[in-house]
Amino acid sequence: MQQGASEPVTKREIFGWAMFDVANSAYTTVVITIVYSAFFVNHLVPEGSQWGNSHWGLAMVISNITAMVLAPLLGTLCDLTGRKKGFLLGNMLICSLATASLYFVGPGAIGWAILLITISNTAWMLSEVFCASFLTDLSTPENMGLISGIGWGVGYLGGLLSLVIVLFGVVTVSAETDLARYIEQNQTAMLVVALYFILVALPTVLWLKDRGQRTERVGWGEVWRHTWQRLSHCWQLTKTLPALFQFFLVFTLYSAGMAIVIKFFGIYVDSELTLTGPEKTGIFLALQVSAFLGALGFGFLETRIGPKATIFLTLIWWVLGVLSIYFLSELAALFGVSENGLFMVCALLAGSGLGSTQSASRTIVGLLTPKAYSAMMFGYWGLFGRVATILGSVSFALVADLFSIQQALLVILGFFAVGALLVLLVPIAKGLEQARNYRVTD
Repeated sequence: MQQGASEPVTKREIFGWAMFDVANSAYTTVVITIVYSAFFVNHLVPEGSQWGNSHWGLAMVISNITAMVLAPLLGTLCDLTGRKKGFLLGNMLICSLATASLYFVGPGAIGWAILLITISNTAWMLSEVFCASFLTDLSTPENMGLISGIGWGVGYLGGLLSLVIVLFGVVTVSAETDLARYIEQNQTAMLVVALYFILVALPTVLWLKDRGQRTERVGWGEVWRHTWQRLSHCWQLTKTLPALFQFFLVFTLYSAGMAIVIKFFGIYVDSELTLTGPEKTGIFLALQVSAFLGALGFGFLETRIGPKATIFLTLIWWVLGVLSIYFLSELAALFGVSENGLFMVCALLAGSGLGSTQSASRTIVGLLTPKAYSAMMFGYWGLFGRVATILGSVSFALVADLFSIQQALLVILGFFAVGALLVLLVPIAKGLEQARNYRVTD
């Protein structure tokens, strides 16, 4: 029985879908990128330990590998049952509960912290895949770029809102002034993030609809069989959808560069610059605004020039931004300005391309994906994204440790430059035809 397929897509439903990006951005912004990661390394890891960053990296690697393994399995189960919304909201609840449980984790309880971060980050990544898979249901090839850009753009707005709530309403003291209260406030912030995720996602709960073929009962044996057959016959992807597979490979390269920016931005700021606490807070907040405006602006541009050209332009934008940061000292001397001030300008300009690159990538996957198999193909998208995160993080860390973090900027530059050149070779028009004629033999 077809559920919701004959009903027209409404603006309210698109709004409900976009609000999930607003909701889940609180987790990645507050927990992974800015607030809890620093708290984890500096205050949860036992005093005197030299492995704070390694413990955090362990949680990131395990969660990425777990998401890589589960994404195809759950994508297959989702396609067989037609219950994408249930999987989306289920992972949201798991992420929220694991995040809220961090409230009970105090200094020294590093094992529990790693476990809960691994669970919550895995669930967050899986929810991102299921959210993206709705794009083919809610849009047409003509407006897919705009809708994707709106979703990604308001997601950064959600990250900004959650960051403001936490930094100005919850974590109000520093570790230097009142350590006990600082620890308590960071623990409380995890409850706030979990509650924010659930409350802001209520429009998704109320208005987003499943539009696929609904099957009431599917046995796990059938799920494993279908999953194994799909994975063992992955060559069908290269044979029947070569354009999509080609894009996945290119996406992996430039996404490795984006993963480095997201995971190591704070580390670079701390090690290479002399920003004060308020200056760091200001730049983190400004980056959210920059990414939001960039996602919306490039989203509108995408409707005119197409997602492939948009990705190429944003990657060139990133190349220029990374080059300006690499030659920061020389440029600051040339223009007679401070390095800190020039870095803020360069980072904000480059950051405006972050959301648009991700949004346009999601659009291309949606365009080249047959609707009947959107969950499975977006599961592959998630898998390649996890590979990119591991590839980028490991390569950047090795170069930074062997040479310097300044030289490691060249790793980012290489990923973006090669990605920009190769994305031009992806045959989008041919890929659209391949998607229309696509059939899977299970």
